[in-house]
Amino acid sequence: MLNSPQRAAIKYTEGSLLVLAGAGSGKTRVIVEKFAHLIEHLSLPVESIAAITFTNKAAREMRLRIAKRLGAEHAGGLQISTFHALGLRILQIEHAQAGLKRNFSVLDTDDTSGLLKDLSPAACKPEDLQTLRTLISRAKNAGLDPLAASEYAATPKERQAAELYAAYQRRLAAYNALDFDDLIRLPLQLLENNAELALNWRQRLRYLLVDEYQDTNEAQYRLLKALAGPQGAFTCVGDDDQSIYAWRGARPENLSLLGQDYPGLRVIKLEQNYRCAGRVLRAANALIAHNEHLHPKRLWSEREAGPPIRVLACRNAEHEAERIASRLLEFHERYQVAWHEQAILYRGNHQARALEKALRLARVPYRLSGALSFLDRAEVKDILGYLRLIANPEDDAAFLRIVNLPRREIGPGSLEKLGLAAQARHLPMLEASRRPEILSQLATR
Repeated sequence: MLNSPQRAAIKYTEGSLLVLAGAGSGKTRVIVEKFAHLIEHLSLPVESIAAITFTNKAAREMRLRIAKRLGAEHAGGLQISTFHALGLRILQIEHAQAGLKRNFSVLDTDDTSGLLKDLSPAACKPEDLQTLRTLISRAKNAGLDPLAASEYAATPKERQAAELYAAYQRRLAAYNALDFDDLIRLPLQLLENNAELALNWRQRLRYLLVDEYQDTNEAQYRLLKALAGPQGAFTCVGDDDQSIYAWRGARPENLSLLGQDYPGLRVIKLEQNYRCAGRVLRAANALIAHNEHLHPKRLWSEREAGPPIRVLACRNAEHEAERIASRLLEFHERYQVAWHEQAILYRGNHQARALEKALRLARVPYRLSGALSFLDRAEVKDILGYLRLIANPEDDAAFLRIVNLPRREIGPGSLEKLGLAAQARHLPMLEASRRPEILSQLATR
């Protein structure tokens, strides 16, 4: 059963809407029901509604819930994705406008790290390279191309990053490749610089539903505006108290920009919490009361107060991990709480090591969420690179992954020249590497 603010958020379609949704307030259900409302009551075609979230896992879960709500006849046309997947879709359709070949590649983090390392001075330390990589990513997330990044550079490190950014983009262009940040930056450039193209996409995507809006960066917000247009046919769901990704470019101030850019913006607050006991909410309210708020809210619940919150004082990380393991054992053995009903939350991956050690010593079974998956291991990705290239000889990203595995002494400069020659002849890089006339040109340069 929906509460009154939830029903209001679902039924409001007269303009732009911001739903401020506290933790556990049923925001995903609002998105699912609003998706259905747009189809069942406004007769919008299912493929004209885009639901956008921030992780592939969240997109998969939302797709399952919406498909279940709508039924099999609508499931095939659902447009539910991350911002990056939506950007990829735009580029796949508009690749010619973006100056890309149809079969462009998207390089993963490992591949782009290797590329940046090849382009950096030999004396560049790993931590310095990571700083430069972060600065390049921030420039892209601000919608800046290399020239603009150079103009905005205010420190020696930023100027160095801008120079590396320019070389990096030249190399990506030679490879007919993009990185993840380009999946937002390039569609944004297309839509902001081509009014006719932007209008076509607004007619294609007539309503936008954006989840976790507080995590949007500058480029993602501008992409939302470019797709929504001045009419603002969208619902953004977010919570400034849950913004934890400022370190990677997220801007909770985008919440206030919505009101400036769309003066008719309606704001609806979801404050009833269905997840937590009363004591947890009181503690949460006491903590977030110190935050700066554009739209103050106070979470409440009809659930009982629940047991008191315990705070454990510990000497160090190892002592903390031992006490946590001891508490888990106590709940399991004394109160028969199943292992899968207990969880440990921590702020950074660096804390996992001490916890894992303590759990193993206590013989507590555990599963580490977010750990490096089997398919993300370097050796597995190398083998998959060969298999991808066998299955699709036009996969330039796979070619770049394995061209020096085993080591063949093919330098980055030669690969850039090969990529440019392949582009000029409209060939995949593997085919170009087999052409004697191309190899002879590379050898003479």
